[in-house]
Amino acid sequence: MIVTVQQLKEKYKDYSNPLTKINREIKNGNLFPLIRGLYETDPNVDGVKLAQFIYGPSYVSFEYALNYHGLIPEAVYNTYTCATFNKRKAKTYKNRFGTYTYRDVPKCVFSLGVQAMQGGGYTYLMASPEKALCDKLYTLPPIKSIKVLRQMLFENLRIDEQRFQELNKADILKIAPLYRCTNLNLLEKLLKGMK
Repeated sequence: MIVTVQQLKEKYKDYSNPLTKINREIKNGNLFPLIRGLYETDPNVDGVKLAQFIYGPSYVSFEYALNYHGLIPEAVYNTYTCATFNKRKAKTYKNRFGTYTYRDVPKCVFSLGVQAMQGGGYTYLMASPEKALCDKLYTLPPIKSIKVLRQMLFENLRIDEQRFQELNKADILKIAPLYRCTNLNLLEKLLKGMK
């Protein structure tokens, strides 16, 4: 369970120094710092469930979500890639649960194609496979042609072609133009040419 320093101070208010008690709980392995002022009480929680609490608003996307949805073969163990907006620079946090990286996507697409996931008493947000693909392409340098895009998708990113064919193309065609970037314009053309 995630707890704040304020909640802990309230819990330990009968101690002469609640902060000393909090530090003792950390040393005894009962509390695990996530970021300053935020702690986790369960040492075995899956780190993906903590991502949006560490830095937000955010949702899990990019490589982690692409792997989770079976689009790329590379498992990204203990590395959680997340999308934010209006932060203007990438952020990285490390704690006992993993490495968390946060990158911007356009504000107008931030809430589109995001699913609420639940498990173990936690609710967290993750990009749909279609949204994760769009987010990833948005972060890459501009590609010059559909041929190069195909190479990027299936050779460089190693996206599974069968899973790519199974994506909801209508969802991609709805959100891709909103990114206003070359790579997603090319993805749109690629998908329209596949019909």
